[in-house]
Amino acid sequence: MSAAHPPHDPAATDGAAGRPHVPAATGGDDTRPHDPAADRDDTRSRVTLQVNGAPRDLTVDHRATLLDVLREDLGLTGAKKGCDHGQCGACTVLVDGRRANSCLLLAVAQDGAEVITVEGLAAGGELHPVQQAFLDRDAFQCGYCTPGQLCSAVGVFAEAAAGHPSHVTDPARPAGRGPVELTREEIRERLSGNLCRCGAYPNIVAAVEDVTR
Repeated sequence: MSAAHPPHDPAATDGAAGRPHVPAATGGDDTRPHDPAADRDDTRSRVTLQVNGAPRDLTVDHRATLLDVLREDLGLTGAKKGCDHGQCGACTVLVDGRRANSCLLLAVAQDGAEVITVEGLAAGGELHPVQQAFLDRDAFQCGYCTPGQLCSAVGVFAEAAAGHPSHVTDPARPAGRGPVELTREEIRERLSGNLCRCGAYPNIVAAVEDVTR
């Protein structure tokens, strides 16, 4: 007489394959070590920017440009998004004292940088000389490009004072040997990356020239 077989338990096998069923592990049964990398967000990083003289601690997306962070995260809407390709100059700001197209700079790469926007040009309630000159010369119409024009002009003053040549500077003049005189030709060349769709160029050049006198 053959031995009796135990009754079949459907839960003891896995489907048609007949593999033994293994209960799913619960949280308490998982003895694997915790991986800290699982908690890390590889798409965002903490940065500190000195913006218009004040430290700003931010967590920024690695894909965010400095322009987007200034406008969307800090509410500094003076810098404008014009072409978003670094070709119109509407987004110009000063980064560590040098003018730059903020639409081309990744914010995460500017950790520790000093950023000056058009909102930071005035001091103690008094307009920067170039801002006053733009008003006196009526050097704008719609005003969309004006913040970039202003920041670019301030950068030009610093570049010329440091002796940095431009395309129209006399090539026989040694670079860095004293300031470069900002003639009308120099001003036009150095500001050529800032477009004004309204065509206010004559008054813009005149305003910058006024400040150099």
